[in-house]
Amino acid sequence: MDLVVGRIGRAHGVAGEVTVELRTDDPADRFAPGAVLRTDPVERGPLTVLAARGRLGGLVVAFAGVADRAGAETLRGTMLVVDAASLPDLDDPDEFYDHQLVGLAAVLPDGTALGTVHEVLHPPGTDLLVIRNDAGTERLIPFVRVMVPTVDLAAGRLIVDPPDGLLDL
Repeated sequence: MDLVVGRIGRAHGVAGEVTVELRTDDPADRFAPGAVLRTDPVERGPLTVLAARGRLGGLVVAFAGVADRAGAETLRGTMLVVDAASLPDLDDPDEFYDHQLVGLAAVLPDGTALGTVHEVLHPPGTDLLVIRNDAGTERLIPFVRVMVPTVDLAAGRLIVDPPDGLLDL
């Protein structure tokens, strides 16, 4: 299974650098010089990182073989991916990779179905679970223990215990 670790945005300057929106909590490893990232679409890669530096909202990255602004623009919108099997096991039982959460059934403490975890968002502050029901309605649930007290990967579900009114928003 491929996991997205970043998305290439616009060109940055004229020397072939691009902006990258991060989708990983380990950018130092994923975007270290020499790191090789697969791409989606596959024909745009693989890409080898030459250099990366922080910027507000992500990174500015130089890739081998991309020497000018025109080359950088051809990469715009490319997803940067790694194989899920290459990820290390997590030591903390309260930490999860996004791909472990996506697809889990979301239920209330009384067993009422809310839907399925469709996506995990990482805005500043608290991570959010995007839960979509069969009708296509989406709800954003802060991924904090007080609201998601149980994540049972083996059972394929998590329990959402929202405060009054959250589900009415």
